[in-house]
Amino acid sequence: MREIREMLDRLGRAWGWIAGQFGGVLLWVALALAWTRLPDKHGWQVALTIVAPLLLILCMLELQAGTMRALANDDGRRVKMVWGALILLVWIAVFWAAWAVLDWCDGWIPQWAGYLNSRFSAHARAQFFTYAHLLQWMTIAEWIARWIIVPGKLIVCAVAAAQWGWRLPWMRLIRMLLNWRWWLAVVLASLLAVALPEHFFAGLPTGTVSHQVWAVMFKLAGAYVLGMGCWVLLLAWCAVLLGWRAVPLDGVETPLVGRDLPRGEAGGDAGGQA
Repeated sequence: MREIREMLDRLGRAWGWIAGQFGGVLLWVALALAWTRLPDKHGWQVALTIVAPLLLILCMLELQAGTMRALANDDGRRVKMVWGALILLVWIAVFWAAWAVLDWCDGWIPQWAGYLNSRFSAHARAQFFTYAHLLQWMTIAEWIARWIIVPGKLIVCAVAAAQWGWRLPWMRLIRMLLNWRWWLAVVLASLLAVALPEHFFAGLPTGTVSHQVWAVMFKLAGAYVLGMGCWVLLLAWCAVLLGWRAVPLDGVETPLVGRDLPRGEAGGDAGGQA
């Protein structure tokens, strides 16, 4: 499959940024933990506690924007990386707003399940629309919205914003969001990066204290590698699909390579940016 080969080529070209994702995020977490331990007895220490988180946020934004740009095509219309990184803050804010709404819904699921259960007949409540069934279905729906629908949409917008800032090619993004291959990748990534690690910590700890400590360390390492690996692969796959357009008449796809865009496609993107 040509798209898979293209994704592997992009990963190979951006190997430095990929290594930064795995190692840099760990370093970032360590520095963030160190920031929480900074003393505040002197003025310079107070200033450092204020400046340090801003620098940490900027470094993480630069890392993510740089990775997204390294995996994508340079079509000659990119904004500067610093602006692409800062605009990522907007999409991060949208993500956290959606996350807060889902947290609110999560707290109301038991009440909603009980209300819906009370609206059905006695036979339906006992057989199919039981409280347990409704609670399970609504919990699954909330999980899908949290880990598939919201990330699937926002990752596409974030990758595009890291390259083009506010001037997004909306028609291309809409085609991307209607592409079943993208959503298949998001589903697989969510199952591997979220659902699977949940089972790592489901069992009761056994063995000696040393054995339990090593087991937790290996589980954390496995969860981290799975999460970061799926994140990087999703970014690469998103870059591939954003750089290809479907030609349904003959089933052949051709790459979108910036300045080599057909005149009609370039006009469509320009209209989307306006």
